[in-house]
Amino acid sequence: QVQLVESGGGSVQSGGSLRLSCAASGNTYSTYCMGWFRQTPGKEREGVAAIEDDGSTTYADSVKGRFTISQDNAKKTLYLQMNGLRPEDTAMYYCAAGWMSAEDECRGYWGQGTQVTVSS
Repeated sequence: QVQLVESGGGSVQSGGSLRLSCAASGNTYSTYCMGWFRQTPGKEREGVAAIEDDGSTTYADSVKGRFTISQDNAKKTLYLQMNGLRPEDTAMYYCAAGWMSAEDECRGYWGQGTQVTVSS
């Protein structure tokens, strides 16, 4: 089992920045990737970014050039640096750890989420 705890969400004005963190514990060596998802009410959870054990990263088209995913070498903490935030980035952000799906998303274990709100 892997436990994930997100932090760093909050409210920011359009164009601002936030840095999300995700602390992982448990059997992290059983996972091959970590990633971020987001979800708004009434919509499906969508992949935002993922990073694999070899350091390769993938991003949703909507965040490319604005968001950066990274993790520490021990796979204990995952980060998402979000710059140039837009109102449409408003969502609950979830950390994930596990295995890459056919859709290039990292799925398996989930955190409880942290809210990001961007005002115009």
